[in-house]
Amino acid sequence: MGRFYLITSAMSLPTVQPERYEQQLAQKASSICSEFAEFDMPELELFRSRSDHYRMRAEFHVWHEGDHCYYRMFDPQTRQPFEVTSFPSGSETINRLMMPLMEAIITSSHLKKRLFQVEFLTTQTKEALVSLIYHRQLDDQWKQEATALQEQFGIAIIGRARKQKLVLDKDYVTETLTVDGKPFHYTQVENSFTQPNASVNEHMLAWASGTARAITSDRSSDLLELYCGNGNFTCVLARHFTRVLATEIAKTSVHSARENFKLNNVENVEIARLSSEELTQAMNRERAFRRLSEIDLDSYDFSTILVDPPRAGLDEGTEKLVQNFDNILYISCNPETLRKNLSTICQTHRIEKIALFDQFPYTHHAEMGVHLIRK
Repeated sequence: MGRFYLITSAMSLPTVQPERYEQQLAQKASSICSEFAEFDMPELELFRSRSDHYRMRAEFHVWHEGDHCYYRMFDPQTRQPFEVTSFPSGSETINRLMMPLMEAIITSSHLKKRLFQVEFLTTQTKEALVSLIYHRQLDDQWKQEATALQEQFGIAIIGRARKQKLVLDKDYVTETLTVDGKPFHYTQVENSFTQPNASVNEHMLAWASGTARAITSDRSSDLLELYCGNGNFTCVLARHFTRVLATEIAKTSVHSARENFKLNNVENVEIARLSSEELTQAMNRERAFRRLSEIDLDSYDFSTILVDPPRAGLDEGTEKLVQNFDNILYISCNPETLRKNLSTICQTHRIEKIALFDQFPYTHHAEMGVHLIRK
């Protein structure tokens, strides 16, 4: 009897049809224009994805039948499971590795025993980190055989089980993104957020960089960034501002951001581990935070705020906070909450630029960027 385990982030497999890519992008753009028709909106800028092999990450269920096991996903319409032997939306590295890796796992009773999930994290420079996740505790024999597997495929492997994480070599990859002809390097840690579509991420960074350059062309000023993650935008935008104060709540991301600042020789950034709500309280002088004890908020000359919130968008307090800035850069992964936030923000600001970044081709999901200027 086979066992099937559901993971939500990989349960659907987009139908990748490169010949229909332009059509689906045009439909998505038309939908966005209709959704935002209530605003005085300039022409929508469109940034295309690759038509296939665009995802740097993938997660697969593992189905066991007797001595055999293989990758499976759910069909989003029928909800029926199906075997996965290739992943057209995944990077070339994922597709090169996934089947040979599974074949090697099948030959080892110890590596496949109660394996229920396989996760891939790859880069544009062909680096790969693979997490093998189990419903059992891992021992020295697993470590020995997984080390041999790691050496066989030239990858990094992590073993995970309940309250257990075994890192054989490292728990991150190093991605290189090129923006305005300049390479930027990022450590991307396993099990933490990174942008899944690297080439579109480069478009997003270039768009934000060009916007920041225009903002600061006639005067030097500082940048406040909320939800900075691993410093994805920070590393690129810091060169356009005198100083940057960045905030992020996740400890892993704060650590990665600091590493990425070092990797890219960024020396004008301070980062504080604060939520957007906490930062708003600090900016409004409603509450003092020990994590800000070495940062003098009054010493900054903020002209611009960058927000890249989760799907829930900005809370009411952060909406009010951003309205205090001359320039707002809003990166959104959810047009619905973006539209809701803009209904408030556009009472004091106008939309100068708006862009659609096709992070997730062949799906309804849309990543957007908006530059707003105080009226």
